[in-house]
Amino acid sequence: MLFEQDHHVITGRVPPGTGTQIWRADSDTAALLPSHRDWMPVHAQAAVAFLTGRLTHMDIRPGISFVMRRSRLILLWPLLSLCIAGLGWSSILDSLERERRALEEDALRDAATIARGYAGHLARTFHMIDQILQHVRFEWALSDQRLRLEGHSAPGLFPSTPIFNVGIVGPDGKLITNTLPVRAEDVSDRMYYRFHATQVADTLYVGEAAKGRSTGRSVVHFSRRLAGGDGAFAGVVRAAVAPAYLTANYDRVTLGGNGLLSILGSDGAIRASRVGETTYASYTSPFAGAPGAAALRDALLARPGGSMLVDGARWFGDRRNRYLGWQQVPGFPVVAIAGLDEQEAFAAFAKFRANTLTRTIISSAVLAIFTLIAMALSVRLGWRQYQVELAREAYRLATEEGTEGFYICRAIRDRNGGIADFEVVDCNQTGAELYGRPRQALIGARLSKLHQADDSDWHARLRHRFIIALERGVFEDEIEVPLQDGREKWYRLKMAHSKGLLSVTAWDITESKQHMFELERRGNEDLLTGLPNRHWMTAYLPAALQRAGDRNGTVALLFVDLDGFKNVNDTAGHLRGDELLRNVAKRLRLAVRPTDHVVRVGGDEFVVVVEQVQDRAAVAQVAERVLQAFQERFRIAECSYPVGASIGISLFPEDGADMQELLTHADAAMYAVKTSGKMNYRFFDRDYYESIRAKIDRNAELRHALDADQLILYYQPRVEVATGETCSLEALVRWAHPARGILEPIDFIPLAEETGLIVQLGEVVIDKVCAQIAQWSEQGRHVVPVSINVSPRQFNESDVTDVLRKALLRHGVAPRLVEIELTESSMTADSAHVSRALETMQQLGIALAVDDFGTGYSSLSQLQRLDFDVLKVDKAFTAELEKTREGSVFFTAIITMAHALGMRVVAEGVETAGQARRLKQLDCDELQGYFISMPLPATATQPVLARCVW
Repeated sequence: MLFEQDHHVITGRVPPGTGTQIWRADSDTAALLPSHRDWMPVHAQAAVAFLTGRLTHMDIRPGISFVMRRSRLILLWPLLSLCIAGLGWSSILDSLERERRALEEDALRDAATIARGYAGHLARTFHMIDQILQHVRFEWALSDQRLRLEGHSAPGLFPSTPIFNVGIVGPDGKLITNTLPVRAEDVSDRMYYRFHATQVADTLYVGEAAKGRSTGRSVVHFSRRLAGGDGAFAGVVRAAVAPAYLTANYDRVTLGGNGLLSILGSDGAIRASRVGETTYASYTSPFAGAPGAAALRDALLARPGGSMLVDGARWFGDRRNRYLGWQQVPGFPVVAIAGLDEQEAFAAFAKFRANTLTRTIISSAVLAIFTLIAMALSVRLGWRQYQVELAREAYRLATEEGTEGFYICRAIRDRNGGIADFEVVDCNQTGAELYGRPRQALIGARLSKLHQADDSDWHARLRHRFIIALERGVFEDEIEVPLQDGREKWYRLKMAHSKGLLSVTAWDITESKQHMFELERRGNEDLLTGLPNRHWMTAYLPAALQRAGDRNGTVALLFVDLDGFKNVNDTAGHLRGDELLRNVAKRLRLAVRPTDHVVRVGGDEFVVVVEQVQDRAAVAQVAERVLQAFQERFRIAECSYPVGASIGISLFPEDGADMQELLTHADAAMYAVKTSGKMNYRFFDRDYYESIRAKIDRNAELRHALDADQLILYYQPRVEVATGETCSLEALVRWAHPARGILEPIDFIPLAEETGLIVQLGEVVIDKVCAQIAQWSEQGRHVVPVSINVSPRQFNESDVTDVLRKALLRHGVAPRLVEIELTESSMTADSAHVSRALETMQQLGIALAVDDFGTGYSSLSQLQRLDFDVLKVDKAFTAELEKTREGSVFFTAIITMAHALGMRVVAEGVETAGQARRLKQLDCDELQGYFISMPLPATATQPVLARCVW
């Protein structure tokens, strides 16, 4: 290819047969290259003219051919970018949608939780109001209807008068007396008066909100009926309560500025409402005027509780969407409603979504630009014929215009052949600027002359690296360079040795180094409190223990866990919880010595590393100062919070040789403080720790026993006194321990109760009993019922009725063959829950027995209402039969009561014939005990005894 050049036009020709290419460039194009014409070929100048757009004509047929040959490579980039962008957008949109759904589920769950809490608050408030009304009614009757509520006649009985007043209305509807000084008025047209005038039942009436005639304020009426001596209607005692009083527990932190609290009556009428700082009465409720308000009230009354998203345009006057939670107030005909504003609940998510989409759009734009650049680079790679020449001629320009410093150095040797110094043979302008000198002044200079006397250390380190590069051939390292203004810079050096010369490239990496140092600092610092974090402690503590071990010193770890922090975090919110943790960190810094380290290891847990201590007394003094720091309440946002600390202490080397062992032991000591009253400190006690470990091991053994089916059942017969025949069996669980043999229930049942394994154990026993009854039934013989003991915890933590039902169905056992024994404590733990479960069992046909009667507390009315079948008297009373007269009296009373309630009486713990005869005289129904039979293992047939005679 030949080129010709004049002052105005650059022309190029190629040999025949290869096509013709003609470039024309104006003189401005040539003016671009005046400083490089001495070394830049004409064809390179033409290429530059083409790339800068100054070329006026070009035969592009070879270029079209080049593009056609490489079309797949060119199209690969946009296709690949589209796939990446599609996957990225799909992933981000899916992630945003999942985040939105999760936030919506949280909002629904929060609304339901707030509604349940509000329902409980209303139940207590209504109960308090009802107690006041009943007290006033009692005082009214006690004073022979001369009680006066005005003035100071009843100080301290009622809340503040402007929001709460109580009055008594006579049978004629005239107001007789009132806590507010109001004129007598006729209230016979009020709904609460008409309700009690027509109703005989003594119930609390909760009315709709109405305007008070005397005060003109909105009030909600609560009332009870007054009755004369003959039960006739004698008037009404009523309380007028401001709606603001019923919604006063509105919390802006939880509900926000547009949240909702409302009270809905079972009649569909709103009693009171509050939205933000605005309180509404029923006739001005936020539902008023909304087209779907009636449908909303019907939906809320259809179920006792729940949550849902409500369309504000249809159901609210302010047209704001809300997440509503509602809950029936127990014992009262009203529904508590709580609402979270959707816009406020999703404010942070909306901002996050907008930022995410913006970043995604920018990333897509960057990807598009990258694709275009990649396509351009792919095309550019086709022009291989220019690369070698352009690279050779442009090398100097690249070194001059680059951001790296470039040097060529030669080693200067002494007489003995050792390296004495280095001489700069060549460098680029950037390299000269690193030394603050012009390029010509740097070339030929000795390395030792380029550094000041106070830079001797830096010069020695640089010289050492040059020598290593000469020995190895290639060497790369980083070096810190001190500046005259006190600052420091970091450079990355890449050195290569070739034919006696050393080429050195230096990159300024100061910014990235500083960024790395900052990341390291942040990695070792707790972002919330500014304290060192667990990562810092993991790096620091092993070295501290090593130093202490070398000098036979002591290191103490104080494991500090906050008492009461969770309550603050849950009730006051995470922001105040974070502020509390920052204040705790400040107090801990002030409490410990300057040489001690306070570390936040996570949540509300801190570790104080105490070094240079002589004995336990010095450590105890530090712990006492920490406890003293928590004596004063924490004031946050005009509120004060009592927060304490429980401290566990472990000592090196006494309590452990490494960090993990010391932390474990300090944590164990802290747990001991927690379980013994909190707000104290305790040193690690190995005996106590071992007892805890043993308890954990026993729990693990019991879990394994359940999984490995090591539990077996024994059956103790019960005989009928009148006939001496076996009428029932009691299933008693035993543990067939592989090492300790057969264990009695006393060896493992308390542990199962404490750890909660009793629930799983109880299910196993129920299933085994039903399976055994089914096996006995297959023999074709008469089978007597088997009783199963059920613990209170099973009732509280599982659905015992469902477990029984499934076991009976699974093994095909008739319900009449199963009895359930429960202790008196089961009947009092949660009476409503237990009552429902027992009633369901009775409906299934399962007999019920009260076990160990007389050792606890039970209500006779509950015994009567639940209609128990069997009453088992504790063996302690059986033992007193032959000893004291009171023993017989007590048994007589129990038997008389049980028979009156239609229950059979079983005497437990019968061990002598004299006891059996005495019980027969007292008309006891059944006997059980070692005199009758020891507990017997299961056999092929049911262990029914021969007829007993005594």
